[in-house]
Amino acid sequence: MFDDSDPRKALLTASASGTGRSCGPFSPPEIGHFTQEPPVETGEGWRAWMLCATNMVLRVVELDGSATFARYAHVDEYMVFSLEPSVRFTITTEAGDVDDHAGNHLFIVPPGTSTVRVRGKGTVTFLYTTRAADLVAQCPNAKASADANPVIPPFQAWPDPPQGFRLRAYDLEVPDQVGRFGRIFRCTTMMVNILPRFMAPRDTSKISPHHHATFEQISLTLDGDFEHFLRWPWTSNQAHWLEDMRIICSSPSATVLPPPAIHTTLWVSDESQIVDIFSPPAWISRGAMVGC
Repeated sequence: MFDDSDPRKALLTASASGTGRSCGPFSPPEIGHFTQEPPVETGEGWRAWMLCATNMVLRVVELDGSATFARYAHVDEYMVFSLEPSVRFTITTEAGDVDDHAGNHLFIVPPGTSTVRVRGKGTVTFLYTTRAADLVAQCPNAKASADANPVIPPFQAWPDPPQGFRLRAYDLEVPDQVGRFGRIFRCTTMMVNILPRFMAPRDTSKISPHHHATFEQISLTLDGDFEHFLRWPWTSNQAHWLEDMRIICSSPSATVLPPPAIHTTLWVSDESQIVDIFSPPAWISRGAMVGC
C-alpha cells in the first residue's frame, strides 16, 4: 500500500508480496533503544551496541577516537559503513586492503580473517550474519530472538561472486535516480538500503503501510526521531492476536520488523537518516541497485 508518488511501489516483487503463512502465532519486533541502554562494548574513544535478528547481527559504534575490530576465519561476507566523510577506514583482508580510506563509503568484507580499524568522530555500522555464533552471544536480545519466526525460511546465501570474493568499497555519494528509492547495496549475505537524508518530517498523508510475507526488515535510525507502527493479521484463533504497536525511538536505534506484520515508519524530526537492512538479500530489480 504505497502512495502513488513513492518510488518503492515499482520495486515490489514476489519476494515482498508473495503468499506467506498468516495463521499465527506471530513474532513480536526486536528493539534496540541504544541511547537508553548501556553499551555492549567499550574502548578508549568508542562504545558499541549490538542487536540480533533471525539472520543478522548489528553492531553500531559511536566513535570519537579510534577502534579496531578483527574477525578470524569468518565464514561469510559482512558489511561495514559510515555516512561520516571524516571517519577513516583501514581494512586488511585475505583478498584486498584499503589504507586510510575516507568515510561516506560502504565496504563489503570477504570471508576469512580481516581487521577493520576506524578513526575519527561519527557512527560506524557493522553487519554480520548469525552464522557468527560468538557475535550472537554478545547481543543482549540473543535469547529472545532465538525463538524462530515460523514464516521465515532457513537462511540461504546468494551465489558466490563470479570473479571471487574480495574487499569492495562503494561511495555513498550517489545522485538521485528516477525509480530508485535510496542507495541499495547487496552481497551474498545481505542487502542494505541507505535512504536519502530527510530534511523535514514525513508527510502523514503519504505514508506506506505494507508487509513482507517471509523476511524481516531491520530499520536502523542514525539521526533524528522516528515512530514505527505495526499491525498483525487477525486469524480464526484469537489467542494468536497481537495488539497494534507504536514504537517511538531516537537515534541511534534499530527495530527488527517481523513478517507478516503490516508496518510503516514516520520520521518526525526536521532532519533524519534511516537505513533498511535485509538478510539474505531481498529480490528487487537489479536496475534499482547502485552496487552489488
